[in-house]
Amino acid sequence: MARVIFVTASFTYGGAERHSIAVMNRLAERGHECHAVYIKNVDTQLNRIQLRDGGTVRCLNAARYFDRRALVDFAAHISRIRPSAIVSANPYALMHSWLALRLTRLRVPLIVTFHSTRLLGAKERLQMMIYRLFFWMADCSVFVCEKQRRHWLRRGVFSRRNEVIYNGVDTEEFCDGGNPRERATLRGALGFSDADYVIGVPALLRREKNHLQLVDAIATLRKRGIPARALLIGDGEMRAAIETRARELNIESDVVITGLQREVRPYIAACDAMALCSFTEAFSLAAIEAMALSMPLVHSDVGGAAEMIVPGWNGFLFPVGDTRALVDKLATLADQTVSRRMGKNARDVVERLFSEKTMVDRYERLLLDLCRARSGAREAMAN
Repeated sequence: MARVIFVTASFTYGGAERHSIAVMNRLAERGHECHAVYIKNVDTQLNRIQLRDGGTVRCLNAARYFDRRALVDFAAHISRIRPSAIVSANPYALMHSWLALRLTRLRVPLIVTFHSTRLLGAKERLQMMIYRLFFWMADCSVFVCEKQRRHWLRRGVFSRRNEVIYNGVDTEEFCDGGNPRERATLRGALGFSDADYVIGVPALLRREKNHLQLVDAIATLRKRGIPARALLIGDGEMRAAIETRARELNIESDVVITGLQREVRPYIAACDAMALCSFTEAFSLAAIEAMALSMPLVHSDVGGAAEMIVPGWNGFLFPVGDTRALVDKLATLADQTVSRRMGKNARDVVERLFSEKTMVDRYERLLLDLCRARSGAREAMAN
């Protein structure tokens, strides 16, 4: 069995954090000793971590971007645990893991899971020039889709070994066996009627998620006579801008924002279709959760969207920023017969390709393979 430290920047709401929690929880269930380390004290998802005996959760309480005290603390923690591997989520955690390992002088396989594609600003592009050095020194980079892997390899972001492991969801937890009465009750509490065509967005209200485009699409759909309404499942810095746009278009009552929700399944199930208008995604965990709940999905053609959606079969793709195309696809899904057929196909795709079990199987094989390779190298050097 392996002893693995999982490292994240924090445990805030987000796909990378949820991914790390899912993998460490499932590996712990299989008998591996898993430990969680988070760099900054943001812990809204901490209650999701369910490690077995021997597992620990530690916050480094970093007070700034680079905190030497936190790094020394991390190195001491690694020395006590003596892991057989370290898995870092995204470049910031990778940098801290590599530097802490250098302080310990231990030779431990270092893996980075990378959950991003596009760099949105000059600051991020500058940071990546530095982070790229840490990728080169890592034992393995795990990308979450083929398109993302090709994107970063062309830009010199790679490790000694480079793998693709698709994100996965628990198909037993995310299933479409919801209670119709509970669905109707929640829709009523949110102000929706049976006749409303509710389009959900399961994403934090951040600029790159581009919720404003869906607000525009709702206004256009309503002008076409389609009773479309939006359910934005989350919260974030774009909330005020979204509410302002809805007021300007006179659809304020047709755009409902739930705020942050620990349990998103009932809200997704309350919808009739889902939309993701993002400027950038790698391989959206929220998208495959919606698909697992038999929701047809309209997704901007970014990242690995084309690796999860076959247009016209289990959802639709549309060019980034093309509101007219978005409206046309959403109008098609207003037909319940079409929507239900595509939703069933979406569920089938998740069961075949994007289940959590398949994902964890791949990570377990990768970790054990890297640990065996490092152990073999040590024995060869000793001889």
